[in-house]
Amino acid sequence: MSQDDNIIRHMAKKPRLRVAMVTETFPPEVNGVAMTLGHMVKGLLARGHSIQVVRPRQGEGDIPCREEHFQETLGPGVPIPRYSGLRFGLPLQTRLCQLWSRQRPDLVHVATEGPLGWSAVAAARKLKLPVTSGFHTHFDHYSRHYGFGWLTQAVAGYLKRFHNRTAATFVPTLEMAQELGKQGYANLQVLARGVDRKLFDPARRSEALRREWGLGPDDLAVLVVSRLAPEKNLPLALRAFQAILSVRPDARLILVGDGPARKSLAQGCPRIHFAGMRTGEDLASHYASGDLFLFPSLTETFGNVTLEAMSSGLPVVAYRCAAAGEVIEDGHSGLLAPPGNEAAFIAAARRLAAEPELRRQLGPAARERVAPIDWERIHERLETAFLHVVRRHQRLPGEPPFLQIVPD
Repeated sequence: MSQDDNIIRHMAKKPRLRVAMVTETFPPEVNGVAMTLGHMVKGLLARGHSIQVVRPRQGEGDIPCREEHFQETLGPGVPIPRYSGLRFGLPLQTRLCQLWSRQRPDLVHVATEGPLGWSAVAAARKLKLPVTSGFHTHFDHYSRHYGFGWLTQAVAGYLKRFHNRTAATFVPTLEMAQELGKQGYANLQVLARGVDRKLFDPARRSEALRREWGLGPDDLAVLVVSRLAPEKNLPLALRAFQAILSVRPDARLILVGDGPARKSLAQGCPRIHFAGMRTGEDLASHYASGDLFLFPSLTETFGNVTLEAMSSGLPVVAYRCAAAGEVIEDGHSGLLAPPGNEAAFIAAARRLAAEPELRRQLGPAARERVAPIDWERIHERLETAFLHVVRRHQRLPGEPPFLQIVPD
């Protein structure tokens, strides 16, 4: 039976929900949160549910989508300081109360914690609608990298109050659920991210692209895919690359992405190729054309790029946290360093560059490791969790205790 047949049978058995999804970022914006939400919406639509996305207007020419089962409501937005290209939405509580009074959603899911998100939670609670939230970004950690370190505790307190006003908060890893639970967060559910293995495939390797990078067939391409921003810890990637050059002087560092740190990174090493922002098959070809992948960030809640690199057959060097800590088997499908241990991270990068046989072993093992982590499975879990919250809100007879969604 095909996947489409399974979805059709599934739709016939389960009730169809009207979900209002509130977010500060959404495709075509390029970041991990937007990508994740785009997949979530696509998966829910494929299962027969109706989606309303409430988000800030992304530009003057931004026109809301109006389709039978998918509609967008746009509000005003303000650029995020020192984070060009992204906006936070302004409060819309009165408008959302009017909108949701005319056509009540079965559930409101708030994906981001800005003023728009806070007003959406308030509107949902006022209308007695079930509301859930997603924890996608460590904004309290980010404040240290943007000159607002003195606000860290205040931001952390705000985030906890925000999420504890919802019926469930979805987090991407068990580690994060445990960490937030210790801080007093309630009703946490683990919902991981998926990866498109058809898109991110080693078969997309391109020698023509490698020649554009200035590399021959046997030269070493060290890949980093990231927003070029202070919180991504990219100076560590440069230090690791300098160590790689000591054993592989033919190596070149390929930085895929853009952001405010590009100028300072360009001054740090002459053997960097800035590939800029890439998406879709173009991004997939960039992954597949690399030889090893560095992921130095310590601020991620998940790190979708880790799964994309692994699916593309790249051995990954990362810290033992977020997605890498839960997916990578150290020494089998990648190399892990203790969180914050820069010397261990650099040593692992140098070792992987110096040992071609190790790269040949880890790359295929990495792709095999992410084989079960497909988006269809994540969509099924999300749908199950949403249905449970709705039924629990309705207090149906015989409803089981609160469902905990955990990774396999």
